[in-house]
Amino acid sequence: MTADDSRQGHEPTAPIGPPAPPGPGARLGHPAESAQPGPIWLRLALAFVAVALAAVALLAGLTAAMAAADVSNLASQQRQDLTRAVAVAAGVAWHRTDSWAAAELSPVLDLASKTGADAQIRDQAGRIVGVTPGFARQAGKPQSSAPIVVHGKRVGQAVARFTGSGLGGADQVLQTALLRAIAGAAGLAALLALVTGLAIARRITRPLERLIAVTRAVGQGDRAARVGRIRAPGEVGELATAFDQMADTLDRQEQLRRDLVADVAHELRTPIAILQAGHEALLDGVAKPTAVHFTSLRDEVLRLARIVDDLQTLAEADAAALHLALGRADLAAIAASAADSLAGRFEASGIAVERKLTPVQVLADAGRLHQVITNLLTNALKFTPTGGTVTIQAGPAESGAVLRVADTGAGIPAAELPRIFERFWRGRQASRTSGSGIGLAVAAELAHAHGGELTAASREGQGTQMTLTLPRA
Repeated sequence: MTADDSRQGHEPTAPIGPPAPPGPGARLGHPAESAQPGPIWLRLALAFVAVALAAVALLAGLTAAMAAADVSNLASQQRQDLTRAVAVAAGVAWHRTDSWAAAELSPVLDLASKTGADAQIRDQAGRIVGVTPGFARQAGKPQSSAPIVVHGKRVGQAVARFTGSGLGGADQVLQTALLRAIAGAAGLAALLALVTGLAIARRITRPLERLIAVTRAVGQGDRAARVGRIRAPGEVGELATAFDQMADTLDRQEQLRRDLVADVAHELRTPIAILQAGHEALLDGVAKPTAVHFTSLRDEVLRLARIVDDLQTLAEADAAALHLALGRADLAAIAASAADSLAGRFEASGIAVERKLTPVQVLADAGRLHQVITNLLTNALKFTPTGGTVTIQAGPAESGAVLRVADTGAGIPAAELPRIFERFWRGRQASRTSGSGIGLAVAAELAHAHGGELTAASREGQGTQMTLTLPRA
């Protein structure tokens, strides 16, 4: 068996009809992408900066709020401690004389003033016995009070009002410094985000710009345009590689299409020329309308019909997945039926057919599956010499159901084996036989439509084995 029947995809054609109206993002006379607000690298960089600024703003806001609360609590605690210290000092002054009348409160009031507070000392009855000069002017300022206790006896109360200097203003100074530090860090983070975003955006989009340019070149007919090896991160590099592979595939398809046109023209030219010459001979009276002459003309008509049938079969195989009539079927029975249908041809060619068929149920379209097996047997028949053997084997397997068709033919060269399922591709040995090169392509297409797989193994000079794997019912 050899690479006679193979597969290759059709190149898509442009739809017929008036051009579609421009999309909502397009403007007349300009490509649709011209409506975008700036190059993608700039928009990507700005997106990085926006995300970074949002994160920094959130972090700065939380930090400032928490820090302000901590500073406020600390300042409140310090004010309370200072008020208690003033109360203790006033208690010491009262203890020296056992009365407020003779108590020396000037040191106590000086202590409060030096710490940025105005203080007022009251006796047990609430009368003012000592006060700093600015106490009355500090109304509305933060205020704290503490009892004056001597030997467990309450003898008065100390009240402190804190000004904007000393301890009273320390919390404001600390909060202001903290907010400035946070603002500076946020600005630095924004600058770093901008620089980093620009660098990353350019690194990401430069390969995309190259890819866009090559895509446009290919779209304008430059089949040789390729992206080539580019330094690009992750998926972008894979995209460039995939694009080049796609372009190579398109080139192969275009070449195969041209070869197909040449092959079909060559196949059609001979029978058409024979038919034309035969009919002209009949019309001119050069040849007599004998049975032999009409038989020759019929053979050429059948040859033309075979070529047309091959093309129709390929078109049907493309849409097989949409038309399969799936049901439970015995793979061994279908294989036996296909072998029986070709028994006469095998016998006429002097080729033995060995059957090793074990019943196994599969979910398949029996007619299409019969077509696949017939293609495999026909291909084996075509390239097995007289006296050779073709073995057909079917049965259950670990992964489902399997069918194998092996021959003792010339085999397939290793360089040709990967291409035998391409449409219209014909190997070196297949070029010496008739055929259009789609049998294996159709078989592989139908196997895939059934959820299975068709593979080939061959060594030149030692025959070929085709293996069809299908899911069991």
